[in-house]
Amino acid sequence: MNSANTISHSHLVIMAGGIGSRFWPMSTPERPKQFVDVLGTGRTFIQMTVDRFKGILPPENVWVVTSQAYKDIVAEQLPEVPQGNILLEPCRRNTAPCIAYAAWRIKSIDPKAAIVVSPSDHLVLDTPEFQRVVKSAMDFASTSDAIVTLGMKPTRPETGYGYIQTDMSCPSARNKEIYRVDAFREKPDLATAEKYIRKPNMLWNAGIFIWNVSTIVNALRVYAPEINEVFENLLPLYGTDKEQDAINENFPKCESISVDYAILEKSEEIYCFPASFGWSDLGTWGSLRENVSRDNNGNAVIGDNVQTYETRDCVIHCSEERRVVVQGLDGYIVAEKDNTLLICKLSEEQRIKQFSE
Repeated sequence: MNSANTISHSHLVIMAGGIGSRFWPMSTPERPKQFVDVLGTGRTFIQMTVDRFKGILPPENVWVVTSQAYKDIVAEQLPEVPQGNILLEPCRRNTAPCIAYAAWRIKSIDPKAAIVVSPSDHLVLDTPEFQRVVKSAMDFASTSDAIVTLGMKPTRPETGYGYIQTDMSCPSARNKEIYRVDAFREKPDLATAEKYIRKPNMLWNAGIFIWNVSTIVNALRVYAPEINEVFENLLPLYGTDKEQDAINENFPKCESISVDYAILEKSEEIYCFPASFGWSDLGTWGSLRENVSRDNNGNAVIGDNVQTYETRDCVIHCSEERRVVVQGLDGYIVAEKDNTLLICKLSEEQRIKQFSE
């Protein structure tokens, strides 16, 4: 495809069905992380996800797969996305059914589609480099049988991410920045992660996938035939007033399985594009502190009316109108939202879950 055709046939699928409340009290099951302005920029994670694809594809080619419970909030936060492009899951079934539904829905209107699949709640700091990498990977995948995943160059021995083991000895003849994948590795323990970071071929799995629509539906047919059959059989109903009822009836029949297990670990044409564009899944308050600007005392402060005294290495998220003064804390989370105030040691943030339920 030439560049004009690539753009017209380029589609973005945003997976936005997560219910996590890891940034409680800002995020809750009713308003999960992807719909929250965690960074204090005036844009939520899902809005920033769409923003970084501007110029790569038109807004009418953006698709959001989400829970029925979040239909209205998606429509409110992404008014540029056509209502018919908001695909509603009646229940949670992990990423393989989510991707299968989106792939067949897109194929029904654009059999030449090149698709990038992205989580809705990740951080990217270097948007120009991100766009360069995605465009290059889409050009590579649009005219081949390749499945491309983006691999992030590790900056620390991270135990919270899966890893991609890549054959760096021989780049693809068609794109010298893209390499074959040898294996996907589960989230490691610390000792294993420390070994991984010393190996240039071990990359973080960002969960961003790129393929053409024929490639992914053929992979579904071969490696996940039962899931594929559900959505291929609904092809005559896509875009009609019968689509949602058919999805509600048939989606729950799908196995709950990730696309990694269902397809990627079985397929032979898997490639990786090693990249570095300031990526993080921002899964913890600690990772938020590490990825935003900090004052001279190591405090990450989000909010226009916050003052700190004798306070170090804290993350303070107080964007309400009230004045907030913090004195004498070291290594704490201070966050408020909707009349709830959280004060918790950063080292103990895993205990927040018990308060958010």
